[in-house]
Order: sequence, then C-alpha cells, then structure tokens
Amino acid sequence: MLTALDTVSLTGPLDSAVLRRVAAPLTVTVDDETRARVDHSRRLFHDLLHGDGGGESRIYGATTGFGALVGYAGRADEADQCDNTLAHLGAGQGPDLPPAIVRAALLLRARSLAQGFSGVSTEVVERLTALFATTFTPAVPRYGSVGASGDLIPLAYATQALRGRGHAYVDNRRMPADEALAAAGLRPLTLDGRDALALVNGTSVTTAATALAHDGVRAAHRALAGLTCLLTDLLGCDPGFLDEDLLRAYGHAGAVHVGARMRHTLSGVTPSGARPLQEPYSIRCAPQLLGAAEDALRYVDGVVAADLGGVSDNPLFFPADRGTGKNSGSGTGTDAEPEEGAGPGKVVHGGNFFGQPAAFAADLLASVTAQLGNLAERQLDLLVDPARNGGLPPMLATEPGQQHGLQGVQLATTSLVAEIRRAATPAGMQSLPTNLHNQDVVPFGTQAALRSYDMAELLGLLCGSLAVGLRQAVHVGARRPTAPGCGRLLDALVEAIPAVERDRPLDADVRAAARLLLTAGLP
Repeated sequence: MLTALDTVSLTGPLDSAVLRRVAAPLTVTVDDETRARVDHSRRLFHDLLHGDGGGESRIYGATTGFGALVGYAGRADEADQCDNTLAHLGAGQGPDLPPAIVRAALLLRARSLAQGFSGVSTEVVERLTALFATTFTPAVPRYGSVGASGDLIPLAYATQALRGRGHAYVDNRRMPADEALAAAGLRPLTLDGRDALALVNGTSVTTAATALAHDGVRAAHRALAGLTCLLTDLLGCDPGFLDEDLLRAYGHAGAVHVGARMRHTLSGVTPSGARPLQEPYSIRCAPQLLGAAEDALRYVDGVVAADLGGVSDNPLFFPADRGTGKNSGSGTGTDAEPEEGAGPGKVVHGGNFFGQPAAFAADLLASVTAQLGNLAERQLDLLVDPARNGGLPPMLATEPGQQHGLQGVQLATTSLVAEIRRAATPAGMQSLPTNLHNQDVVPFGTQAALRSYDMAELLGLLCGSLAVGLRQAVHVGARRPTAPGCGRLLDALVEAIPAVERDRPLDADVRAAARLLLTAGLP
C-alpha cells in the first residue's frame, strides 16, 4: 500500500494543483470548525424533517421520490430510502473513468458537503476524506450523466463502491468493491436517504474533469509559447512580430501578456537576416493566437475557481445564523418554525446542481485546444518542409530516402488534429429533455468536460511532437539558439530525447517530450 505523500485541508485553498495531487495517496484533514458546521446543518435537517408544532416538512429525497417521481412518497425506512436513491441510478455504461477524475470528483464532493449546507452526517465527510490516504478508487462508467441534477449516475457508482457494492481499484487492480475496501483498510459506508442524495446530487465529476482539462491546456499553452520562441530562434526569424508597441496597439490583454513572456524567452536572439520580411502566420501571428487563448483561459480560470469553491447540491439547508436572506426564505424555502419565531433556519429547493457554467467553460476550452493544436501541427509542418524551413532536409531526415526522420510523427500529428477537431463540437448547446420533462433543459456539462479532458491529452502529444521536431532540426543542420532562454529549452530536450539517426519508433519520445514540457514548466 502506498503511503500518504502530502496533506490537504478540506477547507483550505483548493485548485487544480490539489486535484492533480489527489490522484495519489495523501492526507485530507477535517478540522473541528468544519465538523461543527456540518453537524449544525445535520441538526437543522432533522429539525425540519421532524419539526415540532408545524408537523413534518416535505424535503426532496428524504420524504419523496426522485426526479419526475417527486410527487410520490419515498420509503419510510432511512436505509431503504438510501437504496432507493442509489439503486435506480445503476444504469451507466462504457469504460471506467480515469482514476484521477474519480478521486478529484470525490474530493470536490467532500469539499461541497463540508461547507455545511447539505444536511449530511459528519461521518460521511470524515469517511470520504479517509479514502484519500489509500489508493482506493471507485470504478465509475463514463456514460450516463447529462450534467443536470448533478452527475447522478457516475456519482451513484462512486457512492455504491464506498458502500462495498460494485467495483473499485486498489493499487490499480480492479476488484469487487467490498474486497477493495478491505484491502485499503476502509469500512463500508452506511447512509440514509439524505446522505445518499447529497453524495450524488452535484456536478463534481464535471467540475473535476473541467479543472483537470483546464490545467492541461494551460500547461500546453505555456509550452507552445516557448516552443514558438525556439522555432523562431532556430530558423533565424526577426522577433519584430513580438514588438511591445505593436502588441499594445492590438488592444488585447492576453496578447500583451504572452508577448512579454515570449520576448523574455527570446531575449538576446540574433536574427539570421536570411528570412522573408514577413513570416508565415504560424510564427508571425503566434502572439495574437496565443494571446486570444490566454484571454479565453482567464475566463475558464474564473469558472473553475467558482465551481471549486461553490456548493453543488439540492436541497440546501441554511441555519438561521448562516443564511443570506430572511429566515422565511421565498416560495422555495420551508421554515422550521413560523416566521415570527427565531427559527433554526430553512431548507431551499433549487438548481445548484446545474452544470451550465462548466459546460460553457469546457466548450470554450475545446475551442482553445483545437486552435492550439492547429498551431502546433502547422509549426511542425513548416519545420519539416524544405521550402519553408531554411534549407533543412525534408522531414528532418539525416539521409532522405534512406532515413525518414519525422515523417511518421508528422503524419500522426495530422491524425491528432483531426481527432481534436472532430471532438470540438460544443456540447453545452445540445440540450435534450429527459426524466419526463422534469429535466427539460440540460447543460451536458459532463460531456463537455470529459471531452475537453481527452482533448487536453492530445494537445500535450502535439506539443511533444513539435518538441521532438525542434530537437531533430538542430541535429540535421539548424543553428544553435542564440537566445539563452531558447538554449536552455533545447538543452533540456536534447537531454531527454535522442537524435534520430536510423529510423526507429518515436512514440515514446513524443510522450517523453510532452511530459517534460507539461510538468517541468519549461521554458
């Protein structure tokens, strides 16, 4: 069993770096203030459910059926109501989600519940956090969520695994969930109907996948700026296209920001004087393209930050000393006591499980990914073309015909770009009514997020492909970089990637270059 590598507070700052770390075992802590807040919300739930004087309140999922069947009574026994919540959602299909997404989603679920608006027991929060010190990961099928009413089906599989039902992974081995819990030293979780509904009625899978995809695209965006600088230096291009006054006149903050970063990397560069007056757009317009991507990514930054810190659940329970409005609430709220009394708080039924912000953000992320992928592929195409690469051999081959250089890699990049383009169709606009029109509009945020996660991985491979090409270009005759920043980037690539002398498979080289660029923060 792996040991905990780090510690994260459930109520501390949460960002994509934390979500990446939770893929491996770490310690997640719950402080006394969080326990008190969750317990306060739990007592409010019971007070509202079994209120004095005014009789019992109707609370969705606790006293009722689910979704379109809300007009019918639920099961009276709390254990039966838990089963009622989860069993009917066991309808997912397809391959299992990546463990990194599942564990990140569970951390987000724990974070949402720990804010004390969901009426769950403190044991649920504490037992959720305990699993992160192990490699236990529920097996969750990819298909089934529409990103409305939360990620119901995938989170139901995760919750069932925590109860010892279904399947899970321990140390990357898939097995029955009860065996996995035992192997990880965990006990099956016991839930009532409120606990079960709160665990599934949020967009945690959507948020996790969006945040991780965004993190990957951000890393690729940074890498492409550096690779563009290296390409500029190796070919001897004039860096005038990065002129500060030029980019300020353009009027877009992202272009100004990216241009400044690229000028820093190219500081000290010496143009060859042999290039055309104006470079192809894949070089000359790179700061405008990368700058527009920066502006779009800043929007996604805000959506991800809001989703990581927000509460995704329904209904929500507002103790009187924590609500933002009057204790009486509105037409969707139910007081525990009459309005003239102090009252412990209210329950509010609404739609905070609706994943539209993440759907829009993930769709925008897909568009950014597609254009960044286009840039990387076009730059590699330029680099292997003797008509445009300053006289380097075709395909950067040492002996063209006897050796094929980057020909296979260049062909594969065309395939990767085609796959990215095919996947870039927006999901968030393709609403379909479901659940007897209870869910008559849905955001399809889960589809958008998981698609963007896959695309981010392909974009990383495109960056790795371009990096292998730049490394090979120097080997077959391109000049050494004249800018120290570009020289450091090339040296890192040379150390990690052998030159291509005789033809050999380059798939592992591309992956190695991608890992170097995306995890080491180069340049």
